[in-house]
Amino acid sequence: MPPSEATSDLLKRVTAAACKALTGKPEISVQFGHSGASLNGDMVSLPTPPPQVNKETLIKLRGISDALALRRQYHDETVHKRHQPNGAEARAIYDAVEQVRCESLGARRMAGVSDNLDALLEERCRAKGFAGVSERKEADLADALAILSRQQLTGKAPPKSAEGMTGVWRQWLDKRLKGGLGKLADIADDQDAFATQLAKLIDNLDLFDDHAESTDPDDEAQDDNAEEDSQDQEDSDDSASEADGGMAGERGETDSMDDGTHSDGGDDFMPGDGDEEPAGPSQWDRPWMINDPAGSSAYKAYTTAYDEIVEADSLCEMDELARLRHQLDQQLSHLQGVVSRLANRLQRRLMALQTRNWDFDLEEGILDAGRLARIIANPLHPLSFKQESETEFRDTVVTLLIDNSGSMRGRPITVAAMSADILARTLERCGVKVEILGFTTRSWKGGQSREQWVNADKPKNPGRINDLRHIVYKAADTPWRRARKNLGLMLREGLLKENIDGEALLWAHQRLLARPEQRRILMVISDGAPVDDATLSANPGNYLERHLREVIHWIETRSDVELTAIGIGHDVTRYYRRAVTLIDAEELGGTMMRNLTELFDEDDARTKRRVA
Repeated sequence: MPPSEATSDLLKRVTAAACKALTGKPEISVQFGHSGASLNGDMVSLPTPPPQVNKETLIKLRGISDALALRRQYHDETVHKRHQPNGAEARAIYDAVEQVRCESLGARRMAGVSDNLDALLEERCRAKGFAGVSERKEADLADALAILSRQQLTGKAPPKSAEGMTGVWRQWLDKRLKGGLGKLADIADDQDAFATQLAKLIDNLDLFDDHAESTDPDDEAQDDNAEEDSQDQEDSDDSASEADGGMAGERGETDSMDDGTHSDGGDDFMPGDGDEEPAGPSQWDRPWMINDPAGSSAYKAYTTAYDEIVEADSLCEMDELARLRHQLDQQLSHLQGVVSRLANRLQRRLMALQTRNWDFDLEEGILDAGRLARIIANPLHPLSFKQESETEFRDTVVTLLIDNSGSMRGRPITVAAMSADILARTLERCGVKVEILGFTTRSWKGGQSREQWVNADKPKNPGRINDLRHIVYKAADTPWRRARKNLGLMLREGLLKENIDGEALLWAHQRLLARPEQRRILMVISDGAPVDDATLSANPGNYLERHLREVIHWIETRSDVELTAIGIGHDVTRYYRRAVTLIDAEELGGTMMRNLTELFDEDDARTKRRVA
């Protein structure tokens, strides 16, 4: 065995043993693969160590392993859900600080674990560019609060690579939390008490006030009617801006309000009752009908007049599109090689599936020069011919549906754009067509749809009251070279807002059904459940999530489209049968390649069984 392989195997064994020891549950299973890091029950998935292991990669792997093991050891999902707050930003903070709690319990007891987690945090903060942060953005709030909570729980100062971000957030948070973070350290061992205190602190942040920076904390207890009137006026202003400028919400203070995650609710349209899985086929059995007249329990849109499906290059000038594409290439130059190698592996696999076979010793066809020696040895031997035959490889189209919500800002959306770019280029070489789509909303917290609902005296259960924006980055028939600039649009400030996954999934599915290819694959890249504050505030709390579950159930059970999903930072396996959850966004490219390779291998195996 080569030394590199021996080192890699030894590292896997040692890391797996340490992971099991930290969980205190020797029965757990630890696996390594290209699908990244995830925790699913008693299954811990870790990234495969690189062939050349150095100190930096070793510490990173051990840090990821320790973080997952401590989560498995100290986290109770039932308690976590019981105290989970409402609102996308609030839930992101709640999840991030809970992870910090789990890690701090291990770090305070074991110095080696503490060092591994410190190094991992340093690397992640450096990758996200936190050192250069000079102004507050709501998209950074969860990370900032998690790092400052870590300081209280472990007594360690924030890493140097996060000093810029913590510097601009510390005073603002201290003013609103009034020392409340310090109380968390005394109750870190009690998840129930910790979650209760954390929910109170999150409530003090008033995350749904766009002007929170200029609001006195004493005014945060304003009555519900005044808050609602203020919100109505704000949304009307946003809608007017949308009509005048073509793109609502371009102001810097609102461009980063969404976090795009949501808790796992149930499937009954009853507020507060949200932990049950679907018991069987739903009464709502026609998901392609958005406004189903079957009854008030069906999903509906209050109006679709303001929804739009747009080409990516129509949302900004070509010069800006070229600048964003250049920015994308620069940010991910260090990942290009890794993902390209994985893409080449996928390409070789696809080309192997399309390899042509030859039938030999035929009476007619192409003269087989390799068997002419038999004629020389025996002149009476007849000439041998061969005929080429193709293996069955079905025409295939792949759609990548990318979540363009606010919580994807930064590293996740950048890696998603680059991975989609490389995947499209790779599959195009193999004759597989690729479509790249994105979904978001035109406005924050409702746009002109909500304004129309408000003007109609707010009828109950209005359904979806935000304006959809579905973006075509690359159509299936568009060559990659003509669409590559469009992917830079994902980096544009102000594009990423809220996410309504169910309707986006239907839209992508309908586009696939219109394609002539025999095989259709839909890959969804998301980082959580659907979130639209306007819709959720006017309907039951699991309204969007129920619709998403219904759409997924219908596609997986009744459609020929093959559905797969990749979750970034949040578990999507509770929605999709075929799904992978990643903790590190940088594993996305490898996971996409691996998932598609498995899909093509499964199809090849089915074809061989049919032939046999």
